[in-house]
Amino acid sequence: MRLKPEISPLLASVLVGTLTLTALTGLTGCADLSGRARPGAAGAPDTGPPDAAGAVDLGARITGFTDGITQNGHYRVPAASDRRAVADGVRLLIDGDRAAAERSLAGAGYALRTLADRQDGRRYAEIADATREGETTRGWGRVYLALQGPARWSVQVPHPSADQRTEQLGIGLLRGAPGGVLILAGAHRNAADSTDGDAADVAHRADSVFAAVAAVLADRRLPAVQVHGFADSSLPEHDVVVSPGKGDAGLPAARRLSAALGREKLRVCEVWRRYCGRLEGRTNVEGDHADAVGAPFLHVEHSRTVRFDDALMGEAVRALTEVVRRWGAGRA
Repeated sequence: MRLKPEISPLLASVLVGTLTLTALTGLTGCADLSGRARPGAAGAPDTGPPDAAGAVDLGARITGFTDGITQNGHYRVPAASDRRAVADGVRLLIDGDRAAAERSLAGAGYALRTLADRQDGRRYAEIADATREGETTRGWGRVYLALQGPARWSVQVPHPSADQRTEQLGIGLLRGAPGGVLILAGAHRNAADSTDGDAADVAHRADSVFAAVAAVLADRRLPAVQVHGFADSSLPEHDVVVSPGKGDAGLPAARRLSAALGREKLRVCEVWRRYCGRLEGRTNVEGDHADAVGAPFLHVEHSRTVRFDDALMGEAVRALTEVVRRWGAGRA
């Protein structure tokens, strides 16, 4: 039975450090990872549509989506035209042409919505399947863009549900630093009715909406961090594995991330120093494309213990936020 993420008040306090650092960039608000109502808040988590003003609890909305992703779910390989339509929609939106973006997205059955996060009032674009039926039968995923400035970096979550709670890392980063784009897969990597073996494993298949969007951003030299999870038994002496993927463009950022994680007392396996088992992200298709165009890329694996311990998760997010905040300031 799948465990549901339960975020304790402790995690909110751990993330105060993230909030404090975020304030240095002129942002305000809470960097809480939780997709649930804050302690003491009235009402259930907001997983439904936005209200008349477009306001939502962004964390709850994203968690509500990923909670519906199961191994018994559906996935259909998108046609090349659909992949291009969604990726072009993201590109056009980043360029500031919303009308053209909406037309492109509609060609793939996608819609563009503007949401205001109730936690801090910041605005985000949501790019998602236009209908719930399409979302559940195709499994192509979603994209969220911060609208308070230019897109500067991306966080990629290719295995929600399979790598439990990795979406919480994405939520924390999107809220914690400016200039972010969150790319979420829409199906379990082992979706039961996948028509082609590993077709739903978007980290290792180039014929996905996920990979197409990631490629558009990499082509603009936006650095990316892709978050994963591993079983404790796979590498019991370490909490996090940090890799620059196939190339070296992300190595300076990887070193900074490792140092930040070390300051949080997390045990890091650095792939440029030693062998870290089958957790190095060397065959990742998004990393391959980033290497081909010279864009920095980080592949970061988190142990199950880290992902299911509120304090440790907060420490991981705080370290990652140091790196993406630098990217948000336009520095690789």
